[in-house]
Amino acid sequence: MPELVALDLPGGPAFVERLRRAWSDGDAVLPIDQRLPHPARQALLDALRPTLVVSLDGTETRLAGGRPVEPGDALVVATSGTSGTPKGVVLTHAAVDASARATSVRLGVEPGDHWLACLPLAHIGGLAVVTRALVLGTGLTVHAGFEPAAVMAAAGSGATLVSLVATALGRIDPAGFRRIVLGGARPPETLPPNTVTTYGMTETGSGVVYDGVPLDGVDVRVDADGEVLLRGPMLLRCYRDGVDPRRADGWFPTGDLGRWDPRAGTLQVDGRRGDLIITGGENVWPEPVEAILRRLPGIADVAVAGRADPEWGQRVVAFVVPIGPAPPSLAAVRDAVKQELPAFCAPRDIVVVGTIPRTAIGKVRRSALSADPARD
Repeated sequence: MPELVALDLPGGPAFVERLRRAWSDGDAVLPIDQRLPHPARQALLDALRPTLVVSLDGTETRLAGGRPVEPGDALVVATSGTSGTPKGVVLTHAAVDASARATSVRLGVEPGDHWLACLPLAHIGGLAVVTRALVLGTGLTVHAGFEPAAVMAAAGSGATLVSLVATALGRIDPAGFRRIVLGGARPPETLPPNTVTTYGMTETGSGVVYDGVPLDGVDVRVDADGEVLLRGPMLLRCYRDGVDPRRADGWFPTGDLGRWDPRAGTLQVDGRRGDLIITGGENVWPEPVEAILRRLPGIADVAVAGRADPEWGQRVVAFVVPIGPAPPSLAAVRDAVKQELPAFCAPRDIVVVGTIPRTAIGKVRRSALSADPARD
């Protein structure tokens, strides 16, 4: 039976070469996040049970209790959940191929293009750059991580295409690339003209909706409850434990709430179902509130989440990393929000924090804020 080979390697030529070798042998690959501390790394191995671990020094360690994969499986990618046992998304070669071809068609990838991979390869946004280039034979440079000077040097050396998250985009000169694919957290309000925003997840093998328009071969539906459903050839086969999250008719429920913009005909994703704050019977999405607060002087970073409230059900709370000794006053924060959004969207509390908890690709871990009153 084909094996699951865990690559405990940083981004670079060695990673790409070992991925090629595994695929040539009929095996699937599990990339391991190089930033994981030992206990988290062990938990990942225990949960996803690879048969072999390849280390940076070339050592190959066979693990007791490893489980094979099915023929045709290409990747097992750990989800970027905030807590609990890691889940592995199983993507087949057919899914990887479909994703590579659909995204490349939409981006207009040309024979002379060259991809730069500088996001973590343990996440689908970074890994898909590598697999996309391998499937289509596009030029490829892989960095061990994001470093602005190195990214710009790669652009100067011929890299034309790159995948980034919003925080990384703000640290480079975007004009250095022909096309920038932006995923992860919500994009900034103003984007360079060469940037395309994507919506997708590990289960969809990377982005499947570009600038609100589904890729060729991708079906999108918003059900009566407002949940976004996806269907297409690049979806996962199952999770590593064998559970298939797709419905019998092939639709994958994303857990995201969204809507169609009737004028533009594009998909608008409001956020994760669990992120929605219901206060006094009114719905508040955190990200529009955060966008306003980021523009206020005295705020270095901010996240908005709901906290339980006996009167309102939930209250809107702003978690603020201040510039200087103190953030803006609650009155100033509320006034700024009420100038652009309904009054019920204005935070009722400010909590000063040292950092905002985020995933490796920049998404706010709101559950860590809502569930941890000790941060107050």
